[in-house]
Amino acid sequence: MTDYVLSEKAGKNLNVLRERRSLVHSITNYVVMNYTANALLACGASPVMAHAQEEVEEMVSLAGALVLNIGTLTPYWVESMLKAGKKANEKNIPVILDPVGSGATTLRTASARRLIDELDINVIRGNASEVLSLAREGSQTKGVDSIHSVDQARDAALILARELNSVLAITGKVDLVTDGKTVYRVHNGHELMGLVTGTGCTATVITAAFLAVDDEPLEAAATGLAYFGLAGELAAEQAKTPGSYQIALLDALYSIDSNRLKKGAKITSG
Repeated sequence: MTDYVLSEKAGKNLNVLRERRSLVHSITNYVVMNYTANALLACGASPVMAHAQEEVEEMVSLAGALVLNIGTLTPYWVESMLKAGKKANEKNIPVILDPVGSGATTLRTASARRLIDELDINVIRGNASEVLSLAREGSQTKGVDSIHSVDQARDAALILARELNSVLAITGKVDLVTDGKTVYRVHNGHELMGLVTGTGCTATVITAAFLAVDDEPLEAAATGLAYFGLAGELAAEQAKTPGSYQIALLDALYSIDSNRLKKGAKITSG
């Protein structure tokens, strides 16, 4: 798909999302619940944050996409994620995993790998170190523990995407999205995004919202990240410090229309 066509699709996805007001079910962390819910509302989706094992299967059955985020992980929440994920798989509802801090502790790394082993994950969104920590024993990506930039991670990401049978969305100064065959780079974004807690998690829920309306996970991830990155650029025109920037980012998500996204999306191949 050409860069121009992807930009066109980004605008189309945003329009469809706002028409459907797709429900995004997030089992996520305490740090970001309020902000990511507001971000989903701003982009036109409908958020629900439900993690009780007694209701996750019922709740995810109503959703257009499921977010699994291990930011404030507990063993109870892992079981909730597995229940919700298996029901989502049963109903062909796309699942996105945010392996927050994977590679930092045994609990986080083991839990993320267990979710990948027991569920069909459509997209894994994280930074380079988090995503590459998910390689299984014997993976050809072993030996890349020192890789922290998106550019350095490219070749390893191609291998890992094929091994995990998932789209990898590795975010950084330039985002890299691959299914193991095709690679897209998203050049949208602003450095202030790194000074606000939860922007990575917000990138994940925005990607989930685009997954809810796009049957192609690779393209959904690329277009969703372009939209979020463009919002980051526009927010920086209004706010120069982190506190006000956080609010300006929500405003930008709300204000961007499909035409602005078509013109502003910076997605390239390779």
